Amino acid sequence: QVQLVESGGGLVQPGGSLRLSCVASGRIASINFVGWYRQAPGRLRELVASMTSGGITYYPTSVNGRFTISRDDATNTVLLQMNSLKPEDTAVYYCNADIQELGTPVQNNYWGQGTQVTVSS
Repeated sequence: QVQLVESGGGLVQPGGSLRLSCVASGRIASINFVGWYRQAPGRLRELVASMTSGGITYYPTSVNGRFTISRDDATNTVLLQMNSLKPEDTAVYYCNADIQELGTPVQNNYWGQGTQVTVSS
């Protein structure tokens, strides 16, 4: 069974940096679209970074220039480097990916369990 596990969250002061990691495990044939989402209390979950299998990235205006998504398909890892963090970046961050499992032509969408990021002085 495919699983996504995030790590790297924590408490950081405004202006600081954090790097989130998401590792996929299981019988994986390929990982296609990958994305990082966040959800703050009382707000809808929102996309903060994504990357296609071809390396095309997308960032919303709110994080563009501060967040960078990267992937290492050899280790089934997706990273989110977050710089110049602001209090409004405080949220639970989730990894999301479209993954094709070995032995099937179908790809399914998976979510990690989330990791808390708190930006506060």
